[in-house]
Order: sequence, then structure tokens, then C-alpha cells
Amino acid sequence: MAQDKGYLDQSGNQVIAIVKNLDRDVERGEDTIMLGYGLVLLAPAFAPLLPPVILLPLMAIAFAISATLARLHFYKMAQKLTVSMRELESRDQYTLKPIAQVFDEHPQQTLAVAFNPLRNLKRTLKSTLGGLMINPFWGPIFYMLGVQFVEDKHFFVLNKAVISVEEKIMPIVLRDE
Repeated sequence: MAQDKGYLDQSGNQVIAIVKNLDRDVERGEDTIMLGYGLVLLAPAFAPLLPPVILLPLMAIAFAISATLARLHFYKMAQKLTVSMRELESRDQYTLKPIAQVFDEHPQQTLAVAFNPLRNLKRTLKSTLGGLMINPFWGPIFYMLGVQFVEDKHFFVLNKAVISVEEKIMPIVLRDE
């Protein structure tokens, strides 16, 4: 199996290459999150075809799949950054430190914990209450929506870190050109 090179490429400044590739991957992760939101917003179009007993659990499943794919993408990005940072000098590693810190601090819990209603009693209570107010089948949707919000937050924090590093290195890029 070929070894993953991470975010490095052979042309130009390695820090700039890493930040550009990370920025692109963050956008892909955000697109995955938005796909989950979009699928659930599209669900009313299927309401005439599918009864709520089928459609509402499918909405919760769409959120679960979207959140899972986003988390896996987040882990893959962290792994690629780690591989790339091993190849850099210490000053370049220091430049990328805000991004690396986000990967170290987030996610704070695994997906197994996030999907376990007994480990997230506050989210479970809110979801159950919302489900009782609307329809009991909405409880799982609200729960998975909470998981989706957590994944969205991870990408938001990561995007802020990437932007802060971009702002630091942008004057360097403009001077070099």
C-alpha cells in the first residue's frame, strides 16, 4: 500500500501548500455537513409518497450518515496534517500550530459516545421533549440534529484556525510574487 504523503507537494512553499489543501478539505467537510441538512430539508418533497413512519426515521439516518462521514473526513485531515508536519522544519510547524491544536482538542468525544443517548442525557431529554411536542418520531431526528451541530462546530473551529494561519502567511505570499 502506498504511503500517504499528507498535504505536501513538491512545488513552492510547503506551509502554503498545506494550508491550501487543508482549506479545500475543510470545504469538503462542510459540504458533507450541508448535504445532511439539504437531504432533511428535501424530505417534505417525499411526504406525499412515504408515510411519516418511514420518512422521519430516514431523516434521522440522513443526519447520522452525514455526521459520520464528516467525522471520518475530520480524522483523515488530522492524519494527513500529522504526516505533513513531520516533514517540516520547526518554524513551519510553529506556523501551523493553531490548526494542529484544533485537531488535538476536537472532537472531544468519539462517535460511539455521540450516538449513545445514555451518555448524552441533556441532548436526549431535549430530543424527547421536542418529539413529544411534535411527533414521537421526531425525537431521533432532533437527537441526530444535535450530533450534526457538533460536527458542524468542529469544522467551524477548524475553518477559523485555517483562516488565521492564512492571514499570517498571506503577506509572505504577496512579497514572494
